[in-house]
Amino acid sequence: MNGTKVLVADDDVNVIEIIRLYFSQHHIELIEAHDGSEAVRLAETEKPDAIILDVMMPVMDGYEACREIRKTMDTPIIMLSAKGEEFDRVLGLELGADDYVTKPFSPRELVARIKAIFRRMQPRVSEEKEAVVQEIRFSDLVIDLQGRQVIVAGEKVAFRPKEFDLLVFLARSSGSVFTREQLLEQIWGYDFFGDIRTVDVHIKKIRQHLAALPYECIHTVWGVGYKFEVEACSV
Repeated sequence: MNGTKVLVADDDVNVIEIIRLYFSQHHIELIEAHDGSEAVRLAETEKPDAIILDVMMPVMDGYEACREIRKTMDTPIIMLSAKGEEFDRVLGLELGADDYVTKPFSPRELVARIKAIFRRMQPRVSEEKEAVVQEIRFSDLVIDLQGRQVIVAGEKVAFRPKEFDLLVFLARSSGSVFTREQLLEQIWGYDFFGDIRTVDVHIKKIRQHLAALPYECIHTVWGVGYKFEVEACSV
């Protein structure tokens, strides 16, 4: 991971020093922040490869910092907190975090999660070879595979990387039902450490992005999972 820069925001200097020592062994440069406001500023100026945000920080907490960073950046974000309740994990994911680590934690696990996120960000070889299909079209919905853009009712809508990948996977298998576990495996990979509710959070975001359509695309199959289906569609 030579040359990798990771922004770590935590008001506990002991936590930062422990992370710094372990990062140095893996040739990761640590950018240090002690509150959420400083984290937002450094994220913009330093352009780190990944960001770790403690939830409980002065001036601006980790949730608010995550929300602010997501307004302009898609940099991977890991939330770090002593809170382990499902509500807290889901809130972090809904605000745009990619993973959630509960204190006390192992620095080794933290590095493993960062590496896993980077692996998931790499373009899939199979996708790179799929040059035959340039776009998927469903009436008022157009998915540009090459440009990774989505046009909804004539308007371009911004999708985050995993939201786009999930939409494409479901759209390519229109009519097929997938469990949350299957979607995690296909989109996030076997080594994903996060909560299974990650799928629900991303489905919710996709539905919000597609709200302008006169029909529903993403359907919940109760007790099973999700499917993509549009009547009278063409691909």
